[in-house]
Amino acid sequence: MKQATKCIQAGYTPKNGESRMIPIVQSTTFKYDTSEDMGKLFDLEAEGYFYTRLQNPTNDYVANKICALEKGSAAMLTSSGQAANFYSIFNIANNGDHVICSSTIYGGTYNLFNVTMRKMGIDFTFLSPDCSMEELEAAFKPNTKCVFGETIANPALIVFDIEAWANKAHEHGVPLIVDNTFATPINCRPIEWGCDIVTHSTTKYMDGHDATVGGCIVDAGKFDWMKYADKFPGLTTPDDSYHGITYAEKFGKEGAFITKCTAQLMRDFGSIQAPMNAYLLNLGLESLHVRMPRHCENALKVAQYLESNDKVAWVNYPSLPSNKYYDRAKKYMPDGTCGVVSFGIKGGRQKAEAFMSNLKIAMIATHVADAHTCVLHPASSTHRQMNDEELIAGGVEPDLIRLSVGIEDIEDILFDLQQAFDNI
Repeated sequence: MKQATKCIQAGYTPKNGESRMIPIVQSTTFKYDTSEDMGKLFDLEAEGYFYTRLQNPTNDYVANKICALEKGSAAMLTSSGQAANFYSIFNIANNGDHVICSSTIYGGTYNLFNVTMRKMGIDFTFLSPDCSMEELEAAFKPNTKCVFGETIANPALIVFDIEAWANKAHEHGVPLIVDNTFATPINCRPIEWGCDIVTHSTTKYMDGHDATVGGCIVDAGKFDWMKYADKFPGLTTPDDSYHGITYAEKFGKEGAFITKCTAQLMRDFGSIQAPMNAYLLNLGLESLHVRMPRHCENALKVAQYLESNDKVAWVNYPSLPSNKYYDRAKKYMPDGTCGVVSFGIKGGRQKAEAFMSNLKIAMIATHVADAHTCVLHPASSTHRQMNDEELIAGGVEPDLIRLSVGIEDIEDILFDLQQAFDNI
């Protein structure tokens, strides 16, 4: 099936007389005829459900749809994008291990890695996504367990060179994890470029309507864990909490990562997505292939307008021919990048705040990447925990305005921007 068809059809096929839409299984527990039947589930000897803290049928239908869109082998939903990124790394990196990460990732993810996960004993090296391959090579250590980046950095809008970083990660026997939230699988499928694990904040374009918080992890099913058994003992040695199961042996390359992530991390942390949220997410996914082209079309027109405005100091949008990452964006996302544009106004923070306060359609909101046009000053909100040096290293200029262009009529969006400029 093509991507548009997958958005509608993938993940759930009703049988004769069953619900056309995915059913909302709003239940914490599931009934079995015998203790032996249930015991097989606890031993991972049979498929099924016993407690929604680990898995739920509604969630799995939606995870399967996202898995199909990303062309992966297995997937799972989480309660948020933060949970997805945390699980994706903690599933293979523990106390005493090391991770290489792009420095321009979303501020919340940076804080998760650089502060919270450091307290758990995991070391992180942050590198510019534009670093040389020699610099990337030098960052690897014997205890490096994975490499992490974002397809399109939030809010720096730097396009990640997936193929180059994937090749370098594989040279060192570790997987590449890519957060594909901004591009979505409509515009980019990192697995096609060598990525091993894809994460999403489904809260953004996938839901698309400010309705639900959620996340997703998709495994490509291509990384050979047993080949590097010494690096990944959690996957390649017996798990005593499941009667000695070795995930990589029992579930193979295609199922080991997600099975361990569900059976261990979801069991212990319980960051499950609510079934009702998964149902609403599925409604968003059904129109994703229609909305993304409109977001990209509108954003490009906004970027072109801003580029010609004499009150604007600079504009950053990967689909602009003048953009530094234009060629790379065309390679990985030939049909468009995303609906987010960043720019700076002459006069700095004071002018930026005045401009934002005069907008009528564009709402000042923490959110990004949904049907509504939203605007934010990251340095004073999502990235306020970072000092100016960290902001610049993360690709976030102190005067940066993040404009998430929605799918309203482009004439109205441009008029709103113009009247706001007129009032400063």
